[in-house]
Amino acid sequence: MSKIIRIAAALTMTCSPLAGCMTASPKVYEGLASAGQLRPNPQDKSGRIPYKYHSTKNWQQYSKMIVDPVTVYNGRDSQFKDVTPKEKETLSRYMEKEFTQKLSQRFAIVNAPGPDTLRLHLTMTGAKITTPLLGPVSRLDMAGGVYNTIQAVRGQEGSMSGSISYAVEIYDAKTNRLLYAYVAKQYPNAMNVGATFSSLEASKVGIRKGADELLAEFK
Repeated sequence: MSKIIRIAAALTMTCSPLAGCMTASPKVYEGLASAGQLRPNPQDKSGRIPYKYHSTKNWQQYSKMIVDPVTVYNGRDSQFKDVTPKEKETLSRYMEKEFTQKLSQRFAIVNAPGPDTLRLHLTMTGAKITTPLLGPVSRLDMAGGVYNTIQAVRGQEGSMSGSISYAVEIYDAKTNRLLYAYVAKQYPNAMNVGATFSSLEASKVGIRKGADELLAEFK
């Protein structure tokens, strides 16, 4: 058992056939409108939101929000791993729906700019689908289970599991001034077995987590 634990711990530091190569961390995608304003985020300890920009935190003056259709990023620095065009479309629609529903708890969702209105633009910059069959198995076999337990404790990505990468850009809808932006990567808890049974479920879990975290920013 101790040997397996040592092997699993070592896998958290490298890529192997058991752990699977993880997608790269989020970066400042050169095609983003906010790329020139994004800066390293020293408050991020997880590596999930390494770049951020904000010019205001006075959200109380805003009561409405426009949610733009989600953009699927096609730049050369995108991070889609074996994701088909159809899967990209499915995830982008799911992202728009989830973020709109969550943010409607705080804002009235509208279509026209106004003096108390924000505009949210989401860009899906990357995704990785869960490896069929291997995702669940990697949580149930001995070495994979230990590895993923360690990753779960550390809040890091699990093996053979999917993820979602995206950018958030929030503007004053009337002036079109950028108020807040960040790039992020989201994924399920490494021991979330249920998220590994469907190729896209882990990415969808990440989208739901991302929507929850953005909503919390406004409360």
